[in-house]
Parts: sequence; structure tokens; C-alpha cells
Amino acid sequence: MKARIILPRFAAILLSLLISSHASGQASSIPTSRLIHPEDLLKVLQTGKEKPLILQVGPHILFAQAHIVGSEYVGAASTEAGLNQLRKRVESVPRTKFIVLYCGCCPWSHCPNVKPADDALTAMGFTNLKVLYLSDNFGTNWVDKGYPVAKGE
Repeated sequence: MKARIILPRFAAILLSLLISSHASGQASSIPTSRLIHPEDLLKVLQTGKEKPLILQVGPHILFAQAHIVGSEYVGAASTEAGLNQLRKRVESVPRTKFIVLYCGCCPWSHCPNVKPADDALTAMGFTNLKVLYLSDNFGTNWVDKGYPVAKGE
């Protein structure tokens, strides 16, 4: 009886570890040429020359608490529903439009959202795409630095 209970539990734990190890580190595989650092994005936003489309691809609760002024929430890109919302949002956007993706839910090396979002837009042919590099999280790397935020939906 114990063997029948332990084996399914072991399999569930193993599967959980495989899924989390696959998700963690995904962001680290985004080419550095497609990354933008918070201070560089802030400069872009302050100059106002080319206003990027900024899309938050992480958990909605984080967006509601604080998000980059002018950014839009499109859904967590670690889910199929979130990826579908992202694709739908950019469907009619010119492929040369400056787009910035960000999440900030957790340390960069563990983010499950930015890599799938980056992959989806790259596959759609977007050529002026950047991913905001948040080494720790949005709170530490944006909010705590006093960069402008909005709150709520």
C-alpha cells in the first residue's frame, strides 16, 4: 500500500521539479541585445522621442499594485491564455514598433513570463523588441529607485 502512495507522490514531485527547472532560467537565455535596463528605459520615457508600447506580461496583482506609467497589462505569458492575449494585443501593431516587455515578479533567473512573451513576439516578426531586465524584481529595480509608477487596473 505504501509503495502505491509513495510512487505517485514521487512522480508528482519529480514532475514539479522538472517544470520549475525548465521555467527558471528561461529569461537568462534572452539575447543581451534584446535587453533594456531600467535606467535606459527611464531615459527613453523622459526624452519622449520614440514612445514604446510597454506591456506587462506578469501577474495581474503586481500590475495593480504598481506598474510603469503608460504600460498595459496583457496577461501572464507563462500561461496559454496570457500568450493569446499578448498576441491579440499586438496583432495589428507594425512589426517595427518599439515594444518593451516586462514582468518583475521575481529574480530574473526565475521569471517564467518574459521568455515566452519574447519568443511569441519574435516569432510574429517584431524587430524592435526589448525586454526590461529586472535583476531582482519590479519593486527593487524600479519602484524603490523612485522611478514613476501608476497604480490600479
